[in-house]
Amino acid sequence: MVDVAASTGVGFQLTEDQQMLVKMARDFTREEIIPVAEEYDHEAKFPDEIFLKAFDLGIINMNIPDAYGGVGASVFEECLVGEELGFGCTGISTSISTNGLGALPIILAGNEAQKSYWLGERLMDQKQFVSYGVTEAAAGSNVVGIQTRAEKRGAKWVINGSKTFITNASHANFFTVFAKTDPSAGHRGMSCFVIERDQPGVSVGRKFDKIGQRASDTAEIVFENVEVPEENMIGEEGKGFYLAMKVFDHSRPGVASAAVGLQRRALEESVKYAQEREAFGVPIYQHQAIGHKIADMAINYEASRLLVWQAAWQVDNGIANPKVPAYAKAFAADMATRAAVDAVQVFGGYGYMKEYPVEKLLRDVKIFQIYEGTSEIQRNIIVRELFRG
Repeated sequence: MVDVAASTGVGFQLTEDQQMLVKMARDFTREEIIPVAEEYDHEAKFPDEIFLKAFDLGIINMNIPDAYGGVGASVFEECLVGEELGFGCTGISTSISTNGLGALPIILAGNEAQKSYWLGERLMDQKQFVSYGVTEAAAGSNVVGIQTRAEKRGAKWVINGSKTFITNASHANFFTVFAKTDPSAGHRGMSCFVIERDQPGVSVGRKFDKIGQRASDTAEIVFENVEVPEENMIGEEGKGFYLAMKVFDHSRPGVASAAVGLQRRALEESVKYAQEREAFGVPIYQHQAIGHKIADMAINYEASRLLVWQAAWQVDNGIANPKVPAYAKAFAADMATRAAVDAVQVFGGYGYMKEYPVEKLLRDVKIFQIYEGTSEIQRNIIVRELFRG
């Protein structure tokens, strides 16, 4: 009999190390996140203690290479962990995974000195926080439309502008920020900088009061004549847009994996409830109207996870094909939203009450269709790639 997996090189069995990584993340989620998720959500409390425990376990800064003190995890391995954390609480998982996003510009385009200092000394040795600054009040989906300006004055850059909806902004020790160095050059006039939080002229506004993912800190950053040394520019001048797009290709599978985790939580909670709750003399899953909703949740969960795995594999193998991360991000976000809505329907009136877990899933899920590129933007990317000449 032919071993198809061996002959094609395609297989879906995790290695022993990957299985151990999943178990570690699953145990951590069960023991450290799920018991406090409701409290952190209700109080909009930042998960400092959970962050430090996750750091000690090695699931913070996973993408930092081992040369700088990290574990050098692949995007695929990050996604395995991301699903488990997302199962527990996507607000907490967003907070504790943001260092990976903020570090990506330095990992992808930083020089050796920058990597050694910002990744090694600051993020690993000092256990600091970094936030990622692209989005502005008038420039969300349109990255090229950012207004934050960086002007060269002698050996320094002077930065003015603001960023909004920045995850962990209230706690970050430094930021990776994109600004226009040549406003007349369009997408070729953008560059990336590392900016210290305690630099004169940097201020962080109050955190936003959000409908969901409330354990994730989100705030505005303002830059007023902030002087940044020229050695804090990441990559080449004018190449910031290309760097931002490359960051998205690396980060979107991880965001999608958290949506996959939320889908699995909605599915498991629905299966459990539909076995226990009876209507018309039988468990409600035996009614086709309910059973089929749960069957669709299972189908979409498995399909979403496979797309995430494909997108992560592609990035890890150096394949530049933006439509695959877009497939994964759009589908996982949309199907997670559908799963959360259907889970509330399965629970009926109880699903609308805060004492049941699916109410929180419904509030948490919507942001997946918005951040890291809206579902509409993902479709724009897909159309662009499909019809590229």
